[in-house]
Amino acid sequence: MRLGYIYATIIIAALCCVSIAEAQQKTSTKKTVVKATGTKAAVKKPVSPNKKVASIAKALGDTAKAANKKPVNPQNNGLSEEIVVTTAYKPVLADAVKIRRNPDLEDKELFKAPISYAILDKMLQQNTDIRELPAVNMPKEQAADLKNNYIKAGAGSMKTTYGELYIDNGRDQALQVGGYLKHLAQEGSLNKQNYAKEEAGIFGKNIGEESTLSGRVNYNYRSIYFYGFDEMNPPKQLSVDKQHFSTLSGEAELAKNYKDEENQFIYAAKLGGYTFNNAFQAKENNLVLSGFINQTVSQFYAGLSGTIDFSTVSDSLYSINNNIIRANPYLKFQGDNYKIDAGINIVSEFGNATRFFIFPAAKLEFQIIPKYVRLFAEARGDVNKSSVRDFSETNPFIGQNINIKNSVDQLDISIGLKGMLAPGLGFKATVFRNSINDMQLFVSNFDFTKGYNRFNVIYDDGKSRISGFNGELDYKASDGLNIFGRVEFKDYQLATEAQPWNLPKFKLTAGTIIHINNQITINGSLLFRGTTQDRTGNNQLVTLSSFADISGGIEYKATSRISIFGQVNNLLSNNYQTWLYYPNYGFNIFGGLGYKF
Repeated sequence: MRLGYIYATIIIAALCCVSIAEAQQKTSTKKTVVKATGTKAAVKKPVSPNKKVASIAKALGDTAKAANKKPVNPQNNGLSEEIVVTTAYKPVLADAVKIRRNPDLEDKELFKAPISYAILDKMLQQNTDIRELPAVNMPKEQAADLKNNYIKAGAGSMKTTYGELYIDNGRDQALQVGGYLKHLAQEGSLNKQNYAKEEAGIFGKNIGEESTLSGRVNYNYRSIYFYGFDEMNPPKQLSVDKQHFSTLSGEAELAKNYKDEENQFIYAAKLGGYTFNNAFQAKENNLVLSGFINQTVSQFYAGLSGTIDFSTVSDSLYSINNNIIRANPYLKFQGDNYKIDAGINIVSEFGNATRFFIFPAAKLEFQIIPKYVRLFAEARGDVNKSSVRDFSETNPFIGQNINIKNSVDQLDISIGLKGMLAPGLGFKATVFRNSINDMQLFVSNFDFTKGYNRFNVIYDDGKSRISGFNGELDYKASDGLNIFGRVEFKDYQLATEAQPWNLPKFKLTAGTIIHINNQITINGSLLFRGTTQDRTGNNQLVTLSSFADISGGIEYKATSRISIFGQVNNLLSNNYQTWLYYPNYGFNIFGGLGYKF
């Protein structure tokens, strides 16, 4: 019993010594351990705390075991090995992770929808070409607030007055009815250099299930004065008479509606005519019945078109009938890259003259570069009907008792290219040669000794040839910009006349429309005409100089109903002459207001 207390005391003392040694070891990087028997001290490497604790615990266990087995030698005053205890072992345990989730004890049965399979019976195609994309349905747009009617009124320099009225029944898919009125008057700087034009008309269209019936009635009135004279040699007297041209016209048409179906039969018929008179004794009545039938079979078309044209023309010295019947049977072939029209034009002329003709009527189109460039060619012939009304629209300063004689286009041949040079840039270039019998020409027929200053119509008796080139460009960069132009070069080879009187050999027309924004729109036009020749009553040659005429306009939409517009004509203020001794109006400007309702 006493021996046990002794062992316990020795162990406690050893633990205290180990604690002191551990404290000293922390303050010094090196520690020298000397055995109790007085042997040479051994240098030990630093040991990690965990390994030290394990070694101390093992030493204490071995010592206690030895003490229980062997008696202590009273002559041995110390232990054979020094035991150093650095620190007590304190085990660290992590907190337990608790699951705070209760199980779902509700009995639920999942719903399984029935599954059905549809087998697609389709052949696998080994076609890697790019296919056409299906059309995408456009979203339904909200109906725009359209204004069916509008009125414009304006005034400007040269005592210009302008007015326009348009009335329509509105949006209707089956019926359209409306009417219009127009007025324009100007007064130049020369004596009686006055011009006025009035127009009025009504129209209607009824669209049925199978066909469409449309018709219109128009009235046109123009007035001018014979104000022209030679400013270098003013006449002693001048017949400044007033001339007016009045035309009442109308037409009715019945046409079958287009349907996207195979082997389609289509037809159309039109009945039209007019009555015309001027301030003197010229009168002209015309009645025309025209129509066509066409049968489609796949890419093959067969049809017949025809015209019956009756006219009576009278003046102070004559009254004649000028009638023409035409029949044009044709065949048409159309493929992916070509289009062929093959036919003939049968013309019978009777009345004042009786003649019969058969002309070619053929066209060809072929795609050189698909969707971009096409080659086209045409060969045709026809009888050009002479009309006092048409002559007056070209030259309003014609005199009385105009000779009426139809000219004949024996053979008109043209070939060219048309298509797209770039996105938005279209073109057409044509080389042509026309053979004409009895070509019509305007010449001066002045006799200033009697105050007579009017023009006459003559004919180049025989075969005349016209060769030339026509070029057209149309560039539409966007919805806000459009530029277009046309150029003409002509060379005349006449049968009997020395010059193509009052016909230019070069002519250029161009224009543009610019939408700056939704409120402002600008337009412009250019006319350039080359020199022309005329002859006086004593066969003296007179040259009319070339000229350029630039005009432009602007429109500003102040509101959805009210707009402001302006127009400027002859910006270069050229005092040019379209007809001999009849100078055109100089620089003039006018503007006004427009209202939609």
